[in-house]
Amino acid sequence: MTPVEIHEGTSPVILGLPHTGTHVPDAILSRLNDRGRVLADTDWHIHTLYDGLLAGATTVRATFHRYVIDANRDPAGVSLYPGQNTTTLVPETDFDGHPIWRDGETPGADEIAERRDTFHAPYHAAMAAQIARVKAIHGVALLYDCHSIRSHIPFLFDGKLPDFNIGTNQGTTCAPALEQVTVETCAAAQGYTSVLNGRFKGGWTTRHYGQPETGVHAIQMELAQCTHLATEAPPFAYDADKAARLRPHLATLLARLERLVLEDARVNGDPA
Repeated sequence: MTPVEIHEGTSPVILGLPHTGTHVPDAILSRLNDRGRVLADTDWHIHTLYDGLLAGATTVRATFHRYVIDANRDPAGVSLYPGQNTTTLVPETDFDGHPIWRDGETPGADEIAERRDTFHAPYHAAMAAQIARVKAIHGVALLYDCHSIRSHIPFLFDGKLPDFNIGTNQGTTCAPALEQVTVETCAAAQGYTSVLNGRFKGGWTTRHYGQPETGVHAIQMELAQCTHLATEAPPFAYDADKAARLRPHLATLLARLERLVLEDARVNGDPA
């Protein structure tokens, strides 16, 4: 199985999907313990949730599971949230802080480097290539990184997570107008809660590619899984009714972002 699936579109918007993959090579799967094999920390069904919401959007999706290696972590292993509980480039624990590997099977530095070359690097090579392609067409690109997480995880945060968690690394990864329209659209979604740069401020992908001064913008959207799953526990089933209520808000957001990006490109004399 290839480590990344790409669908090329004509929009300036690119949807990143680093955590929906569930492929774990047999040689790695055999070393996970029973808890690890549940793959609980998957961004369950996010690719289905976003499918078809923005015509022409490019998608870049990792097929491998984050327990193989996390495509949204710094390849150098630097923590995204110093001083806070989090998981590493190749996680040793799940989001509840419990070990996921059999005794003595935790990957060492050499193996992590090999996985980085085999999985992490191809995903980001594909992402970088798509950003460059889209920017060549429009003069600007917006990476919208699609994520989800359980709404209650005491190891990572207190209480219940808001439904929409917008991450722009304190406004540094995108133009202020893009951040503003995201905040406004989420706030206007009746029946949902939202926060800007709360517990999740944007992962390595958002922080690495989001360089608005170069015409490349990035926003991370972390959705609470209660918004689209029947249950946030096995079998992590997709709830079509919940999704049907949520999808119009996401579609509105993506359309508004695309329109704003294109308007900005035209204002700046770019070839959109």
